[in-house]
Amino acid sequence: MAKGKIAKAENNQKESSRISEKTKSRLWLLLSLVAAIGLWTLLSVLPKTSRSFPNIIVTVKQIPVMIERGLLFKDISSSLISVGLGYALGFVIALPVAILMAWYKPVRNIIEPWIQFIRNIPPLAYVPLIVIAAGVGRKPQVIVITIATFLIMCITIYQGIINIDETLIKAARVLGAKDKDIFVRVLAPASLPFILTAVRLGASVALTTLIAAESTGAMAGLGMRIRTLNNSYETAPMLLYIIIIGIIGITVEKIIKLLERKLTGWQEKREI
Repeated sequence: MAKGKIAKAENNQKESSRISEKTKSRLWLLLSLVAAIGLWTLLSVLPKTSRSFPNIIVTVKQIPVMIERGLLFKDISSSLISVGLGYALGFVIALPVAILMAWYKPVRNIIEPWIQFIRNIPPLAYVPLIVIAAGVGRKPQVIVITIATFLIMCITIYQGIINIDETLIKAARVLGAKDKDIFVRVLAPASLPFILTAVRLGASVALTTLIAAESTGAMAGLGMRIRTLNNSYETAPMLLYIIIIGIIGITVEKIIKLLERKLTGWQEKREI
């Protein structure tokens, strides 16, 4: 009876501590938001930066303006389609390539140098070649995003797999496991945290590549619209579109982190 009461008290204390940490985290987030708005307001009144950073009220007022032009939702949906397709294709290609590179040395020796070589080339550099090969429109956008996301996800997953404890693989072989069994029962669970890290990094890269991807003769899209607004010196709607890309990125990050917590709840993590 006494042990039950002690356990209950400990659980209540842990729950209270958890709620307290969440409250502190939200307060810090609120403080960060206030500081950011304060800095934004300061930049909007300084003579040297006021033209580049219209104040928050002017920027928010551009939402109905862009909706009236019939552009805002069209641009968001176009970009999300391109990013989603390129991101999905990048992951589908990266996962098996990373596994093959980690498992078979000849494959690694052939593919890894080229991945490292292309990684150092900015997407804007090879966009013209892709446009010449694939034409204008959505197709080259998807190709550019696929290449960028494939490179980062492939390397991340590969590094995760090669860092898996060799003892686990040797133990599986001793027990008579074949390559297929090792892939499914050892590599997949052990590399899942690295795969989810690759998924998160890939999402970030897909969005940061958007401007380059939509310089391929796109008719709509957030990146394409930012370039157009820049050419006409419309800084308020341009800033709005930049913020929208950031909001999409944070939303995707939160969704992936939630998925990561559900799939890797067994993994011990250091509390900071």
